[in-house]
Amino acid sequence: MGIRQEQEDPLLVSGAEQNEQQQEERREEENGGSVVRRTWFESKKMWAIAGPSILSRLAMYSLTVVTQSFSGHLSDLDLAAISICTTVIIAITFGFMLGMASALETLCGQAFGAKQFNMLGIYLQRSWIVLFLFSVLLLPMFVFASPILKLLGQSNALAEQSGVVAIWLIPMHLSFPFQFTLQRFLQSQLKTAVIAWISVGALAVHVFVSWFFVYKLRVGIVGAALTLDFSWWLSVFGLYGYAVCGGCPHSWTGFSAQAFAGLWEFSKLSVASGVMLALENFYYRVLIIVSGYLHKTEVSVDALSICMTIFGWESMIPLGFLAATGVRVANELGAGNAKGAKFATEVSVLTSLVVGLLFWSITIAFHEKLAMIFTSSTSVTALVNKLAVLLAFTILLNCIQPVLSGVAVGSGWQAVVAFVNLGSYYLVGVPLGVFFGWFLAFGITGIWCGMIGGTVVQTLILTIITVRCEWEKEAQKAHIHTTEEQLPTTNLSSTNP
Repeated sequence: MGIRQEQEDPLLVSGAEQNEQQQEERREEENGGSVVRRTWFESKKMWAIAGPSILSRLAMYSLTVVTQSFSGHLSDLDLAAISICTTVIIAITFGFMLGMASALETLCGQAFGAKQFNMLGIYLQRSWIVLFLFSVLLLPMFVFASPILKLLGQSNALAEQSGVVAIWLIPMHLSFPFQFTLQRFLQSQLKTAVIAWISVGALAVHVFVSWFFVYKLRVGIVGAALTLDFSWWLSVFGLYGYAVCGGCPHSWTGFSAQAFAGLWEFSKLSVASGVMLALENFYYRVLIIVSGYLHKTEVSVDALSICMTIFGWESMIPLGFLAATGVRVANELGAGNAKGAKFATEVSVLTSLVVGLLFWSITIAFHEKLAMIFTSSTSVTALVNKLAVLLAFTILLNCIQPVLSGVAVGSGWQAVVAFVNLGSYYLVGVPLGVFFGWFLAFGITGIWCGMIGGTVVQTLILTIITVRCEWEKEAQKAHIHTTEEQLPTTNLSSTNP
């Protein structure tokens, strides 16, 4: 009975059909298929993942943008407080939790490519245990946000207001372990459309709730923070409900004690992934901290927060390509197709570069209008306009790097990339920024230019690592790992009612 269900399961049929299609395309390639035809096939596969992933990431990131927009029309202090909490404190935990969840992307992607669907639910439960424990360890950042910000040079008024907001954003922080892992669990099975629909639904609810609480009930900055908490958890329950209530009948077979096995190995990969993305995600947020040492602190924080918000908003697109590259590379390596993994990387890099050039052009063309989305302050608008060119080149340079990080996620190289990020960003970029900003007296512009230099170094190193990758060996390692982790088939059938 269990065997018959396994053969007739739609997920398995879909996986078999996908594998047959991949084999057919590989035969065409071996028989002289053109590069254009191969690129077309790979682009369709990539956009099937990247499109919904970009939409869902934009929607979830827009929750914060909406809250900042409402807060910006309360007062400059309120905007600065919510901005520093979301672009610095939340950015650190967001980046670390998102990076830790990418370990699930590696493991689930390779298991799905190897058709070992029974392991996906086990990996998901392991990730919940590990990520939630680390999210609790990060809580002191919120509890002691006010003294930390004072220590870093922020004004007393801004630090105190930010501390209040940070406390009320703890529920949002605690949603990350579940939201990020559920996304990757579904994404690795190519169930990206449901992620996009739930994220867009959460955004629509958030706009209404923010308008009602902030404008109608006038609950102020605390109410604005609570709307973020509510909307993030709404997304979590939507994804969880889909996953466990029939959306994944073969990969989710209920809670299992197997989730507690191999936690140490899973933790090591998760921490390496978290450090990799946290170092990268926090890098440009250093600018917000540095702005606290400048004159007109609130104006500087507001302007830089707006630039970082726009940068973060646009970054959801290359991060969508990161997700697509990670899934495609992991799936191909899990299926033993080294050439397919390499070609997926090439197509993703080219596509992301084209998109980066498009948004570079938009930022240059509309630099005078950018700040008006968030504030009516003329001083803040003028400073954002002055920084727009640097913002445009930061966007352009950061269109390739996420794709290369996606290759690392799909291949399981997170620890290597963590060291690359540490060296490039904090041993090259930050010292350059200090040199240009303070010693050469170029101020915030010089600091930003130096940090762009760190991004250039990091991108070059990741490019060299990717070009020199031995894809056949990576495919063999993925096969060995998925074979070792495979659960007996009897476990799967016994959990089915």
